[in-house]
Amino acid sequence: MQQTYTFHVNGMHCKACVVLTESQLKELPQISSAKSSLHSQTVQVTGEFGNDNPEQIATALSTVLIPHGYSLSVEKIKKINTWSDFKFALPIALFFALIFVILQKIGLVNLIGGGNVTLGTAFVVGVIASLSSCMAVVGGLLLSMSATFAKSGDLPKPLLLFHIGRVVAFFTLGGVIGEIGKAFQLSSASSFVLSLLIGLIMLTMGINLLDVFHWSKKIQPSMPKFISQHTLNLSKFNHSLMPLLVGVLTFFLPCGFTQSMQIYTLSTGNFLTGGLTMLTFALGTLPVLALISFSSFSIKEGLKKRIFFKTAGLVVIMFALFNLINSLVAIGIIRPLFNF
Repeated sequence: MQQTYTFHVNGMHCKACVVLTESQLKELPQISSAKSSLHSQTVQVTGEFGNDNPEQIATALSTVLIPHGYSLSVEKIKKINTWSDFKFALPIALFFALIFVILQKIGLVNLIGGGNVTLGTAFVVGVIASLSSCMAVVGGLLLSMSATFAKSGDLPKPLLLFHIGRVVAFFTLGGVIGEIGKAFQLSSASSFVLSLLIGLIMLTMGINLLDVFHWSKKIQPSMPKFISQHTLNLSKFNHSLMPLLVGVLTFFLPCGFTQSMQIYTLSTGNFLTGGLTMLTFALGTLPVLALISFSSFSIKEGLKKRIFFKTAGLVVIMFALFNLINSLVAIGIIRPLFNF
């Protein structure tokens, strides 16, 4: 007999979490449907559960979600006040900002300048994105493919194809977006609007990483859900070239960090600049995604994880504010506030 239950999802942060939790639960033979909600942080599941009570069902279903950082519960778990984490996160972020200023002053690196997102910015944002919940779907793809191809005993090859497809796609499609931007011949006003949009998206992502303002989850941008769902489904096919295709399709998965870089490439109006920006962003995500591929690497729950995300959120907010301020300076609305 089909039964329907609604459980609270612990660990849900963004719209990518919605896609991943639904996909993982739908794989279970006893589940006929699963629908997650970021707004209420719940999932409604329908299936055949026998005589198990809701607590037993939640525990059983959690087994497929725990490797991805989620769990289910009947009662909503009271959220711990984590404001105290900032006493650790803020000094670390300020230290990073100090290093940034020093590197800018001596000319070794130019992370942000002239209101533009530079390759240094793209790489650092890529690193942060790979460690955030924003990359939950990509991590889910990797774990899913690992399980699928492990049965054939040829695991390294498909994972390498996935990363090759991802890196090549980010350069090629980033270049295409840059070339499309050339056709629009963006005016200074249009470029300002795009820069402002990039800054606001990054600001939203940074605030969301802090995990203290729940309203920020509701305004995150994302790709249409069906694209992400179909990409996850493709990862289940055991075909030699399927990992390459899935790696290419990660360009379209829901991630505000990725989308902020994509918007910037549109403003470049240049194939090479757009391609290199997206390539550098992809290379920033590569180390952590490679660790996920070959060692099931993940940041564990607890104090260290909370401090890391708050530090990363503060750094992203710093980048966003620099870009917003530089955009306002570039169009002449305000005078320069920084001399680097």
